Amino acid sequence: MIQTMKAITWVRAGAFGIWLVLAMGGLGGSPAMGTSAAPAKAYFAGGCFWCMEEAFEKVEGVVSAVSGYMGGTVANPTYEQVSAGLTGHAESVEVTYDPSKVSYRQLLEAFWRNIDPVTPNAQFCDHGTQYRAVIFPGTAEEQQQAESSKQALERTKPFQDPIVTQIVPASMFYPAEDYHQDYYKKNPIRYKFYKFNCGRVQRLESLWGKP
Repeated sequence: MIQTMKAITWVRAGAFGIWLVLAMGGLGGSPAMGTSAAPAKAYFAGGCFWCMEEAFEKVEGVVSAVSGYMGGTVANPTYEQVSAGLTGHAESVEVTYDPSKVSYRQLLEAFWRNIDPVTPNAQFCDHGTQYRAVIFPGTAEEQQQAESSKQALERTKPFQDPIVTQIVPASMFYPAEDYHQDYYKKNPIRYKFYKFNCGRVQRLESLWGKP
């Protein structure tokens, strides 16, 4: 997040387009509804982890989203270290989900719909490598699906600029400090103030249209 904004105010206050579904050949691999499966985990970075928590926890079949850090070189990083760009980590979320209710491919669709994929090393008002957008696949199958989803976007050319979102194998995930978890629920007014003033909603609508 923008350090000045945080220091002064301590505020950081759907469905995918049908064209992508068609380009990817439909929602192939969607799980059958019924008995819950063992929970699975997926990892993504999309700028402000508060916002990505909210985005994923709205997806049916997602059990929880935890804010944290991934992709860096320092063990047990603190928020101050990561936000200063000192560790190589990106603000990330660990998404726990029920594969019988939502597929990894559907999580990818939710991810794309909630990020700016054409701006490198930044998301909305937050700038720096710690706010880069990344898909962190944990298996060869997830890697293939992530690459396929990115290629589908590139083929359909919904943006004039090239897609710069990274696909990097998952590494150690470090949960963020407790005060970051469920921030959008615990501090709804401050969160909404941050989200609007950061331009996230406005930029997503300009890229993807209204949800």
